[in-house]
Amino acid sequence: MRGRVLDAGLVGDLLQGVEERGLVERAAVLVTGYLGSLAIAGTVHRFVLRALKRNPALIYVCDPVMGDTDLGVFVADGMLEVFRDQLVPLAGVITPNQFELGLLTGKPMIAEADLLAAAAIIPARIVATGCVFPDTPAGQLETVLCEAGSVTRITTPRLPIRPCGTGDLMTALAAANLARGAALGTALSSAVKGTFAVLERTRDVGDHELHLLPAMSLRSGKQVQHGHERS
Repeated sequence: MRGRVLDAGLVGDLLQGVEERGLVERAAVLVTGYLGSLAIAGTVHRFVLRALKRNPALIYVCDPVMGDTDLGVFVADGMLEVFRDQLVPLAGVITPNQFELGLLTGKPMIAEADLLAAAAIIPARIVATGCVFPDTPAGQLETVLCEAGSVTRITTPRLPIRPCGTGDLMTALAAANLARGAALGTALSSAVKGTFAVLERTRDVGDHELHLLPAMSLRSGKQVQHGHERS
């Protein structure tokens, strides 16, 4: 992992450009994810407030990226409070992983009942990713939707790879489906299916980076997938 945290002034300038082009009024979905500093988080929070005021129909999807079970917390001190107290309360949908939802609620998400308890105190609809519970089948991972007091659990096989960006991809696919007018359950089911297909492709190629598209044959310019070519 390489790179550096952007300057908060640059982020604010870019977001001002988004507003000046009228994108806030034309957008259907607003997504926020990893925030590299408290200053950036403050800038993004102010932007979200303005955006929701200018376009109340926006679906705000907040991915509270803070850490994971095997990595621990990898964001700056104070980011938990920003997500918990400022951004999550504005969101219509949040997409934390199991570890992050535990941070937001102050209680580990050990079982389905814990998700329901979290949904009772978080107004947003909750999509919890990468979940493993005592009743999760061996070798499986679950993506869980908590909406209107009910729980929908989507199970996929756990693959022997650990690429970065899986949660970002799932959130992006779900947001794209929401922007097309899909209900959240439908949007999520499609997003999980699409994300798993990318993970399978990544495993088959044996790479560390997500393979979002089928490999291209340099010779023919055709897509190569599972031993077959197609134009």
